[in-house]
Amino acid sequence: MQTDFAGVLPELRRVQTSRLHPRHLTSLSYAEGDGRGRATFETTFDRKTGLITLRQGKEEVTLPLTTEYHDPVSLLLWLRGLGEQDRATTRLTGGQVLVQRLPDTDVNEVPARAYFLRPGGAYVYVEREAPHRLLRLIQPTDFGPVEALLQPARKGPPERRRRRAS
Repeated sequence: MQTDFAGVLPELRRVQTSRLHPRHLTSLSYAEGDGRGRATFETTFDRKTGLITLRQGKEEVTLPLTTEYHDPVSLLLWLRGLGEQDRATTRLTGGQVLVQRLPDTDVNEVPARAYFLRPGGAYVYVEREAPHRLLRLIQPTDFGPVEALLQPARKGPPERRRRRAS
């Protein structure tokens, strides 16, 4: 996933790479950087050795892997399958995340489930019906809230452009 920020935020690019467990949607590894070389932050969850390795710059730390973890990308995918639960908790390497279900709403006329994540104060809106696409994300920052409105995929064949001969 690549995110380019502009507007009220300083111009910046974040590239997030997440490898997931195919069934549980928990993280196998996660990296974040500017997309121009080596990641500035990496996490690896090694189930064979039972260790989590965290790298930031030249610093590296290992911890025992005692539970399943999500990363920012896998957390969003996991939310798509959360369903009707009012509350749920999960873990990121930074700590526990509480997911609170809010009243359903519409996003661009698409019925959506709404979730509030703490800590962090993010709002996530997921399409109510299958395939449960992510529709809207709101994340508070030091510069004000950043909102991503994700457009549902078009139905039907892609639009073709025709050139007119002159």
